[in-house]
Amino acid sequence: MIALLTHLLVAAPSTVDWMHDRLTEARGVLADSTQHPDSLVILAARVVVGQTDDARECSDALDLLRLLDRRPLHVVAAAAGIPKGGAA
Repeated sequence: MIALLTHLLVAAPSTVDWMHDRLTEARGVLADSTQHPDSLVILAARVVVGQTDDARECSDALDLLRLLDRRPLHVVAAAAGIPKGGAA
């Protein structure tokens, strides 16, 4: 019975916390990108582009995507979730 009650008292992490944690992790990968494989850096850059509110950080992540991702830019932008026309 006590195990049942303690289980009910522990709050599950919210989606906002999970997304914030992924953004923080992605920023860490980008900060030390030379120590990670290109595929992980590309994934981290996509997370930052899709989740950050900072225009400069988004621009820096897009620049890194342009360097590492060999696909055409419009395909990279679509994969990163950037709407047509770019930022306003």
